[in-house]
Amino acid sequence: MTSRLTISEFARLVGLAPSALRFYDDCGLLPPASVDGSNGYRYYAPSQQPRARLLRDLREIDLPLAEVRLALDADPAELADLVRAHLRTVEAKTAAARAAADHLLTHLTADHTRVVLGGPEFASAVRQVAPAASDTASTTPSPEASAAALAALDCVLVEVGADEVVFVATDRYRLAVRTVRPVEFGGAAGRVLVRADELAGLSRWAAAGEVVELEIRGEDAVIVRDGESREIAVVDAEYPAYQGILDGLAPPVCRVVVDRTALRAALEGREVVAFDIGSGELRIDGGELLEVIGSGAARIGFTASLLAAALDVSVGPDVLLEICAQDRPVVVRSADQGTFTTLVMPVRLDG
Repeated sequence: MTSRLTISEFARLVGLAPSALRFYDDCGLLPPASVDGSNGYRYYAPSQQPRARLLRDLREIDLPLAEVRLALDADPAELADLVRAHLRTVEAKTAAARAAADHLLTHLTADHTRVVLGGPEFASAVRQVAPAASDTASTTPSPEASAAALAALDCVLVEVGADEVVFVATDRYRLAVRTVRPVEFGGAAGRVLVRADELAGLSRWAAAGEVVELEIRGEDAVIVRDGESREIAVVDAEYPAYQGILDGLAPPVCRVVVDRTALRAALEGREVVAFDIGSGELRIDGGELLEVIGSGAARIGFTASLLAAALDVSVGPDVLLEICAQDRPVVVRSADQGTFTTLVMPVRLDG
């Protein structure tokens, strides 16, 4: 290798443009080894390559020139400290910029939410949670129940976010929650309250599409499948704080897996059932036995129709029961589908 390199040759070797080398010469960071007095041509020595490459790398991480000047002559330990400190500064600025951008985008898109879900997944979620909604048309409301509260219980709450879409329904005796991962998401996170019967009526239509798109614009909501759109009425009501119920569940004292079909069959023809669980078995009303796998023991009662409804919308051959107390909601989970959870209120047993 020649002992003298032109600026173009040196630039190719170290990965810097000739204009950058001229700039770093003017800054005093990387002066050439010699300059021809007659024509001003710059020449570099091969030994300058490590400094030039370090200078290139430091500028690629956007280290300010004042700190580059210190870093070029620092020992390895000092250089590492400088780079780490710069990285922390960059990360802090990036986090601040991201937070500011998110804030701006939320305001810019506050009136528009768009999410794309798999058609079969959308339909499955609706079919699983909608039965847990109340049917106030066929029930006698309590004197303290407001019209708005009753309207909310007739509905499915759909909470839309970038990471998941949550479908929720409850009649205050049963709570069903199903999460679905979106295919695409745009706009701001939002929620919409839709009548359960109306949404259920669209489930077969939605299931026929590979994907469906849900758009929420202010007080309007539209579901689109294969270019065909269906408007859905949005209900203006306050929905029960279901997340507080989930977060407030105590750790289970009894947790067992049981055959779903066998348990469902055992509920037929009964109004209230009493379960005695322990020693690998579940005894129903002091008679029929079902095998279980799990831990803990409990005696608990259910309205048979409520528990049967929860089992009907579960998935797979087995179901998991998590019991924390006789007067607290019992978690019913599909062993084969962790994205779906039902809570069923037990009933008080005599004796």
